[in-house]
Amino acid sequence: EARLEESGGGFVQAGGSLRLSCACAGFPFRDYAITWFRQGPGKEREGVSCISVRDGESYYSDSVKGRFTISSDSAKNTVYLQMNNMKPEDTAVYYCAAVGYSARIATMYGQPWIYDYWGQGTQVTVSS
Repeated sequence: EARLEESGGGFVQAGGSLRLSCACAGFPFRDYAITWFRQGPGKEREGVSCISVRDGESYYSDSVKGRFTISSDSAKNTVYLQMNNMKPEDTAVYYCAAVGYSARIATMYGQPWIYDYWGQGTQVTVSS
């Protein structure tokens, strides 16, 4: 059975950094795109960043571009999200999700309905 497990969330002051991990199992990791989503209170789930494991192409929402970096480690079947210069508006539950790779992922990655598998989420809280 496919499993995705997020870790690395916690409390951080504005301007600080956190690194999230998404450990994946039960599906062919290199044939998937992995996306980090976040959802704050009363907000819709937002696609933050996506990476194609096979070719390393990555995508970012405008709200995190230049501050967050997504990466993957195929040997560990793990995707990371390095979050720097964090802001209070980054506060949310962060989820990772997996979808079989498509050439159209660049325009589709932010749509939650396309994903095959989801993790349970990890809380990130940024204080001012």
